Amino acid sequence: MQGVSSHKSQDWLQSPLGDALLQQEARIVEEALDGIFGEQCLQLGMWGENRTFMRFTRTQRCALIAETAAGEPSVVGELHRLPVESDSIDAVLLPHTLDFNDRPHEVLREVDRVLRANGHIVILGFKPGGLWGLRRLIPGAGMPPGADHVISERRIRDWLKLLDMRIQGEQRYFFRWPLPRKTVSASQKWERRGQALWPELAACYMLSAQKRVSTLTPVRPLWWRKPKVVTGLAEPSTRVSRIRFTKTGFDTND
Repeated sequence: MQGVSSHKSQDWLQSPLGDALLQQEARIVEEALDGIFGEQCLQLGMWGENRTFMRFTRTQRCALIAETAAGEPSVVGELHRLPVESDSIDAVLLPHTLDFNDRPHEVLREVDRVLRANGHIVILGFKPGGLWGLRRLIPGAGMPPGADHVISERRIRDWLKLLDMRIQGEQRYFFRWPLPRKTVSASQKWERRGQALWPELAACYMLSAQKRVSTLTPVRPLWWRKPKVVTGLAEPSTRVSRIRFTKTGFDTND
C-alpha cells in the first residue's frame, strides 16, 4: 500500500498545484542547504524526482533512501531502520517524509543516530491548519494521496528539542487554496504577502535544526571495575550490515 501511495503522490506532484508547490519548495531547500557543507548529505523519502533537491547540496556526496524503488533512489530501505553507519552523515533532508510515515518518532531517532556532531536536519511538512485545514469543507480539495500522518510544526519542534537539537530556522510557505486547477499562477506576490501578513494560513512549514555537541566527559565511579571474563563461553554475534558511504560509492561491512 505504501508503494501505491507513493506512486499516487508523485502523480499529484505533476498536477498544476503540486508542481507549484514543488517549485516553491525547491527555492526554500536551496536556501536552507546553502550554508551546509561536509562529506555526505542524505535525503529520506522520494518527493519529486531524485535530483529535485539533491542538486542544491554543498556536500561532497549525496544519496537518497526510499522505501520503494519508484523514482530510482540511491538505496531502497526502511526509514525507521536506516542501513547507514552511526555518526556518518552531515545533513539529512526530510521532504514531507514524516507526513507519509506511520513511525515518525523512529525516523527522527534514526536521523539523530546517523548525524554527526553539528550535523543538520531540514524538514518540510504540511500544516494541519491554515488554508489547507479547510480542505474537508471544499469538494475536490485534499492532501496528496498517502499524506495521512500530518504533524504540526510545534510538535516537530518539541521532538527535535527532546533529541537535543538546536532549532536554527523556520519558515511557513505556500499560500494557495488546495483546489484542483488547470493552471496555477507562478507569481510570488501572494507568497510574499502571506509570509509577511498571514503566516498562520500557510499550507506548509520548513524547520531546520542542528545536532548539539556534548561537552560533558563521563567519569567512571571509583568503585567501577571491569568484570572478569568467564572462559569457555562464546560471545553472541550482534553484527548488522550497514552501508558506508565512500568516495567510490556504497560499501557494506558484511
